[in-house]
Amino acid sequence: MTATWDPTASGVLRLPSGRLIRGRGLRRPLPRGPEPAFALYLLGKEPPAVDWEARWVRWPDFRLPTDRGATAAALREALERSREERVEVACGGGLGRTGTALACLAVLDGVPGDEAVAYVREHYAPRAVETPWQRRFVRRFG
Repeated sequence: MTATWDPTASGVLRLPSGRLIRGRGLRRPLPRGPEPAFALYLLGKEPPAVDWEARWVRWPDFRLPTDRGATAAALREALERSREERVEVACGGGLGRTGTALACLAVLDGVPGDEAVAYVREHYAPRAVETPWQRRFVRRFG
């Protein structure tokens, strides 16, 4: 991995493969340190412009993504790019949608769907993945 996050930094999830992905809430200031090379923004409305490459997934707060196929493709792209780039996944608060996306990335990285929420809660944030339908989405993802 050539460009990566500090694995000890707050909000950085280490997947079983060793890939690092930063999760965060967009309502908080940008963390100190390097900027992402690629970001996946999970919001109900288009995010503001940023100085790095980004994809927007339409995903209303406390709900599920509006286009599940496009979401799966965006998550696969984020996982692939995390091999050599700093990848960030973010929503408004950094817990529900971001936690759900991180859990889906864990599934893509080999964590069983029924264990992925617990994995993200242990390694990212204890309150990640906020709703029952988000937990069900992760269990069925893959």
